[in-house]
Amino acid sequence: MLYLAKVQKKEILGEISLQLLAYQNSDETWAMLFEETVLTVPPDFAQNVLNEGVLVLADIGENGEVLKMRSATNWVLQLVDRYLTTGITPDFLQLEAEKAEEWPQSLTLQSQALSRRFIEVEARREQIQTLEAKLQKTKFEPAA
Repeated sequence: MLYLAKVQKKEILGEISLQLLAYQNSDETWAMLFEETVLTVPPDFAQNVLNEGVLVLADIGENGEVLKMRSATNWVLQLVDRYLTTGITPDFLQLEAEKAEEWPQSLTLQSQALSRRFIEVEARREQIQTLEAKLQKTKFEPAA
């Protein structure tokens, strides 16, 4: 599973660990981790000079071992470019979600209005046909 993590160094022991901050769901969305979870990075990953506080994307196996790790800088910059430079803010997303929730109700109201209008037109058409029939009947009847 892919995690966003912050590098932590323990100077005394010379260990490097990752504080897991968020994880990627199977549907490509992300969820925050509210419980502090820290994993120790294996020594073979320590050869990548990881500075304290750096954000990384870490692929972590089911048993908690770090499989792969890369800098999150480009990923964060893509997020900024894609969402923050185009004006997509949390408020904008909330407003769009509210609009989307209102659409079904609006469509139902429009459908009901169209149905009423159709019934009115049908009733008017029947009235016109009745009047036409009466007119035809009086037209062909001899005057008494």
